[in-house]
Amino acid sequence: MKPVVHIVDDDESYRTATSRLLSAYGLRVELYESGDQFLASLPNCEPGCILLDLQMPGRSGLQIQHQLNKLAPLLPIVFLTGEGDIKTGVDAMKAGAQDFLEKPSSVPVLIETIEHALAQYERRRAEYERLQQVRTLVAGLSAREAEVFGLVVRGHLNKQIAYALGISERTVKVHRHQVMEKLGARSLAEAVSIAADIGLDHGQVRRVT
Repeated sequence: MKPVVHIVDDDESYRTATSRLLSAYGLRVELYESGDQFLASLPNCEPGCILLDLQMPGRSGLQIQHQLNKLAPLLPIVFLTGEGDIKTGVDAMKAGAQDFLEKPSSVPVLIETIEHALAQYERRRAEYERLQQVRTLVAGLSAREAEVFGLVVRGHLNKQIAYALGISERTVKVHRHQVMEKLGARSLAEAVSIAADIGLDHGQVRRVT
């Protein structure tokens, strides 16, 4: 699926000029005159990035960014502004913006920035899919396996796990082997990494659904 560059800017002349420019480079472009309009028509799973004006009537670009971080976290945001507000740009970057450019920016800089943003989308998508696969594997553990997994990644020895769960050490070894097989973990370090990846560290392992 061809990626889409979403231009969110209340300046119609800028939207139109930038759209023509990007279209000439073979990019798909969608235009929105406000952040609220964009939020109301969020794309579903389409690859792309967002060119988001910082200062707009209604909600500001930073406020829209806050919403997008929850609603469309895979889409990188490139902020565009004519204000030259460095502090606001720093705030945007801290909140996860891909880049921050002043208007007007040169064509090479704009194109390069968009290319980097689209590459960032692909990295985010790949990581998201990897984590979804890990969550599915952890969700496939039985209740007892999940308990053993939780104690294993906390560094408990087999005999400690056996005592904690009221089962034999041999049974612990069987469950531990099954856990490692189901998760595709070849070592304790990999099992701990899996738990950390999906937020199941510090003994907070639970069934994932």
